[in-house]
Amino acid sequence: MTLGLIGRKIGMTQIFSEEGEAIPVTVIQAGPCTVIAKKTLEKHGYTALQVGFGRQKESRLILPLRGQFKKAGVEPCNILRELRVDDNAAFEIGQKITVELFSVGEKIAVTGRSKGRGFAGVVKRWGFRGGRETHGSMFHRAPGSIGSSAYPSRVFKGRKLPGHYGDANVTVRNVKVVDVRPEEALILVKGSIPGSRRGMVLLKKLNHS
Repeated sequence: MTLGLIGRKIGMTQIFSEEGEAIPVTVIQAGPCTVIAKKTLEKHGYTALQVGFGRQKESRLILPLRGQFKKAGVEPCNILRELRVDDNAAFEIGQKITVELFSVGEKIAVTGRSKGRGFAGVVKRWGFRGGRETHGSMFHRAPGSIGSSAYPSRVFKGRKLPGHYGDANVTVRNVKVVDVRPEEALILVKGSIPGSRRGMVLLKKLNHS
């Protein structure tokens, strides 16, 4: 079961534990998310919930989405996501899923879109050491040998080279929940998570078999 919530990253701060220890936390506005549709095994081949987050003007929606929200009888949402669940019988169309889904001390998975860094060299993109910075050196931030000479006369796939860095979906698992504030729809998790401020994130419960 991978039930979760759609949220928005607010930013980072720190809180203090009862022992006086400073804990770096990321503040996330999580939910409430509205159940828009239910996917069933008989009709769709899998069971899932389609949930929405945020508000959107109806005039800015394409006609199929307008009809979908009208059929569900809920206000239009800005973000839609599907969450796989083992059994969706316990959920109803229009039901609200709140941050109370998570508890303090629980470890969850957080998915976000990492910051785009554009075209980057190997030192920034892969953490290469580079060459000497001393006078006379002609090798500073270059990748060095990529292993293709007379044989095999080609570059192997997967070689770490300069290229587009960031702007990818990144999932971090075992993120600890430090605090849950249902009255403000906020959840505080320990450490950093992918994405920029105001970026959309997906919080999921972990499967423990």
